Parts: sequence; C-alpha cells; structure tokens
Amino acid sequence: MTKPVNTREIILGILWEITEEERYSHVVIRETLEKYQYLEKRDRAFISRVTEGTMENLIELDYILEQFSTVKVKDMKPFIRNLLRMSVYQLKYMDSVPDSAVCNEAVKLAQKKGFYTLKNFVNGVLRNVARKLDQVVYPDKEKTPRKYLSVTYSMPEWILKKWLAQFDLQTVEAMCQSMRKESPTCIRCNLSKATKEEIIQSLKAQHITVKEVPYLDYALEISDYNYLQAIDAFKEGLFQVQDVSSMLVAEIADPKWGNYCIDVCAAPGGKSLHLSDKLAGSGYVEARDLTDYKVELMKENLERTKRINMEAVKQDATVFDENSVDKADILLADLPCSGLGVMGRKPDIRYKMTEARQQELVKIQRKILDTVWSYVKVGGTLVYSTCTIGADENQYNVKWFLENYPFQLDSIDPYICEELRSKTTKAGYLQLLPGVHSSDGFFIARLKRIR
Repeated sequence: MTKPVNTREIILGILWEITEEERYSHVVIRETLEKYQYLEKRDRAFISRVTEGTMENLIELDYILEQFSTVKVKDMKPFIRNLLRMSVYQLKYMDSVPDSAVCNEAVKLAQKKGFYTLKNFVNGVLRNVARKLDQVVYPDKEKTPRKYLSVTYSMPEWILKKWLAQFDLQTVEAMCQSMRKESPTCIRCNLSKATKEEIIQSLKAQHITVKEVPYLDYALEISDYNYLQAIDAFKEGLFQVQDVSSMLVAEIADPKWGNYCIDVCAAPGGKSLHLSDKLAGSGYVEARDLTDYKVELMKENLERTKRINMEAVKQDATVFDENSVDKADILLADLPCSGLGVMGRKPDIRYKMTEARQQELVKIQRKILDTVWSYVKVGGTLVYSTCTIGADENQYNVKWFLENYPFQLDSIDPYICEELRSKTTKAGYLQLLPGVHSSDGFFIARLKRIR
C-alpha cells in the first residue's frame, strides 16, 4: 500500500532548498513535480501555486508576520519561518483553503518535524493572522514610497532605491506590477527555413494559440501548449524561444553579407543564432562561452536549427585571445549581469542578488570589455547588452568604456521601429523597461570602433 503524501510537507522541502540552499525555484519545483508525477493534477497544482506564491510574495509575507509575531522573522528557525510564510500565503491568497485547515496542518507539521515546543507559537501566530488579516496596516505610498513598493510588490529596498534615483515613482511601480504578471513565451521565427505564415500554420495545427507582438514582425507569442519539445515547428528548427528584447540585439548589430561575428558570452546561443539567420548562410558566427555545459547547450541548438555558418566554442571572455585581434566585423558583448530585468521570469533573482554582488558584476563586465575590445576591426561594431535595469551596469559602463577605448556611440534609430525611438536611441543606446515596454528589462548600446 502506498503511503499517503503530505503536499504541505513537500512544499516545505522545496522552500528549504530555495531559501537555505539557495537553489533556483523553477529548478527545484520542476525536479519535485517530476519525482511526484503520480500525484493527482490538483495536488501538483497546489504544490506549484503555494511554492511560487510564497516566493513571489516573500517580503510582504514577512511584513505581515512581523505584525503578529513576538519573534523577528530573521530570528526564527528556518523550518518555522518557511512554515509560517507558506501558511500566511494560503490565508491571504487562497480562499479555497479554509483558515482552520491552514492552521491545523501547520501545527501538525511542526510537531511531525520535532518542533513540539513551538506548536503553540505557530498556532497562536497563524490564528491571529487569520482573525486580523484585514487589519494589517501597509506602508503609505505618499509618505514612504520605497517601503510601500517593497512590501506591496515584495521587491528589496536596495533595488528600489537605485530605480527611484533614475525613474519616477509611476514608472517604478509599473515595472514592479509587470514583474508580477505571468511572462508569455515569445519566439523568433527562423525565416531562413520557413515563412512566418507557414510557422503560424504549423503551430495552429497543434492547437497552439499564436499572437502577434510589438516591435518586430518575425516575433510571436505562443500559449496553450504542454511541452516545448513536442512542438513540431520547434523540433524542425523553425523557431527559437527568445524575448523581443533579446532579438533587438541582432537587429541593432545589423550584420552584413559575409561579416565575421564573435559573441563572447553566447550561451544559450539565441543571439548568435539570430546573427547566423540574418547572415543567410554567409559569413561566420563564433559563439563562445565559459563551460563545457554551456557549449553543449549551444551545440544542441545548432544541431536542431542546422546552422552551417556558426560554431560553438569554449573560451573564457576574461582571457585575452591574440588570434581574435582585429578579426570581428561585429562583436556581441551580452555580459553576465544582475538579471534585474528578467525578474518576471525568475522571481528569486531579487532575493539572491545583493548590492555587493552587483558591484562585483560591474567589475567583471569591465574586465571582459577591457579584454575583448581589440577583437573589433577598425570601423567594426561592438554591441554591449545586459538583461538588467539601472545605470551601474549600463549607462555608467558605456561612459567608462568610451573614456578608455577608441569607440564612439552610434545611433540605433535606423535599426529599430519608430515606437522605440527616443533621445537615447539617437545617441546610441536603449533601455527597455517591463511595464513600460512590451518586453523584458534590457539594455543595448551600439558602439563603433574609430581607430
């Protein structure tokens, strides 16, 4: 006889791995659901929703707990802290679960895991929350806007401090709101293998919903599919999963027939494949990255899409390669960054990234730029990009680069649609903002080598 499974105990295990072992939530959730494939769909959905909801609302949940607990959240035992967080999430966001069930199951789990002496504490806190949840006082938007945004959208204050120094409150709130919405699957049609209409027909034949997206006519949004690898058009290499913001990198690079291109931090290879596609079989794209794993990932995509003018190569971007000097017509430097622009897809970035880590990344970005700039031919193009928001890793890096190397900014207006053009794009760079633009948060600058 199969022993019954406690879904809340499974959720606690997932939360432990995410918060204490610092694993990525989407990886742990996927592995857990694969392990418990035999569970009913309802139970699997409950595990996903409570885990994801708890992580997405972590700062708000801790704020609520602080109003009802005599013990600070940071001083709680990790098991109790996560037990209370997931329970408060159910009380606040899941009307289908009775309050009494949430409290009772939490107490049972505390006892089962050996925290018998804390069962009254758990019970008292949760029953207080259940009774007085509607009395919780949130920070005032006008008096303390940063605290308001932090608690309302579970966004760390250090990130908000930087954003509010650069953007107005309305823009920052729009960004926070956007990052709480479900991110769609965006694809780039491989027009060298099929027309957009043919790809749409293939997708619709498998009952996949297809939607047009702004900015690029070869980009589509797809939904109502179960498994990417089961889509015929994907298996045939007719499209690549890629956000519009990422597609704009190759548009702004604007490769010409026969160009030699180097992508110094290429994995998983979407931008390199896009360059290859735009070269229409001519020229060459050398897609480099640091590890065997990343190179193999790119090779899989190369095999699927049948590229003949592209190669995946293991190469550390911080190590100078003498053979590459003055070789590239186009160099893509899509560098390691804090990833704050893609928190809508990877919500736990906000908890893993710190201001100190971000500053270390700025140093790495500059070290790579210092290493690779000479690979660009005189008259050639370097496209610098990140999937983050904020001047530290973007505008300030470009300013530093221009002050130290023989490059100048080149207007990107000729390569983008009217809707995206602005004073900054005329100057040579674009900062995309989620909630403001129909894309992830992304920064792209086009630089021309002048000597």
